[in-house]
Amino acid sequence: MRRMHLLKVLVAILLVAGLLVPSTVIALTSPADGNNLLLGNPSKAVHSTACPNNYLMTTSYYALSYNKSRGEPNWVSWYVGSSSLGATDRLNNFRADSTLPAGWYEVQASGYSGSGFDRGHNCPSADRTSSVAANSSTFLMTNMIPQAPRNNEGTWMYFENYLRGLVKSGDELYIVMGSYGTGGTGSKSYETTIDGGHVTVPSHVWKVAVVLSNGTKDLSRITAKTRVIAINTPNINTVSSKWQTYLTSVDAIEAATGYNLLSNVSATIQKVIEAKVDGKLASPAPVVVVPPVPVVVVPKPQPNTSDTVYITRTGTKYHRLGCRYLSKSCIPISRSAAIAEGYTPCSVCNP
Repeated sequence: MRRMHLLKVLVAILLVAGLLVPSTVIALTSPADGNNLLLGNPSKAVHSTACPNNYLMTTSYYALSYNKSRGEPNWVSWYVGSSSLGATDRLNNFRADSTLPAGWYEVQASGYSGSGFDRGHNCPSADRTSSVAANSSTFLMTNMIPQAPRNNEGTWMYFENYLRGLVKSGDELYIVMGSYGTGGTGSKSYETTIDGGHVTVPSHVWKVAVVLSNGTKDLSRITAKTRVIAINTPNINTVSSKWQTYLTSVDAIEAATGYNLLSNVSATIQKVIEAKVDGKLASPAPVVVVPPVPVVVVPKPQPNTSDTVYITRTGTKYHRLGCRYLSKSCIPISRSAAIAEGYTPCSVCNP
């Protein structure tokens, strides 16, 4: 950071002296392609214990602003291109982040156990499959938030798969994800904190993805016509599995968080692309605060008169809501779609 500041000062002096032309200035000061902070530092986070709730942490695989008081990141920023995706298996080696400053509480791998919330990745494991080191980095608890299971395993899983599909089709992505607010509803109950009060349960989870075709000089290729996809979901266990339901604008997320998400993009271009909802000039859905809700009691299996059934992430059966085999994950799907995809009915709940 200090080197970049000195470089900018030197460039300014040379520019005034007439020894540099503007095009050269842009080349010297723009972040390199693939830089995890190419879009900017949304909250101007700094790597200093003087800023414990906006503490910048960087790795080769993503950058983040950590919030000591909340026990989770404010936001995480990363790049996804063809080089990010490989054949490395998901490691599942969740663990505390020992690189946090001495004396700070380190959320353990078991910190979310029994809470009714998933250890929800910000930078997904599947976005970092190029190597064991890359995939392992995503399982640090500083990359996690308490996320409602159906939000994590349904809505976000489908959105993440869609974005990786764009990469496999010839695009590259710059992504920022974060959360805000207090209070969400997991599989058991509404909670404001977990892990003995060390970790805040956010009320909303959001993501912004800037989509570019493969190329070079990425920052300069972001124009008023660049596709930007932004979603903002309530952190509750009754969300729709369709991520398109939660499309919004960058402007709306910035208004809710106070961040400047695309700060490295020129102000004139920001004004255009941040107002759009997935490329269209439309009024985004208003951001609302989800009030506390009562404990949701899962009903006992009843005769299924609806076309909706439920599947798990790894199973081959479809079930009725309340079946004991849905304890770890529960993804709604129509009966006809389940049958078409090869799922067979559960012999226990007889959906």
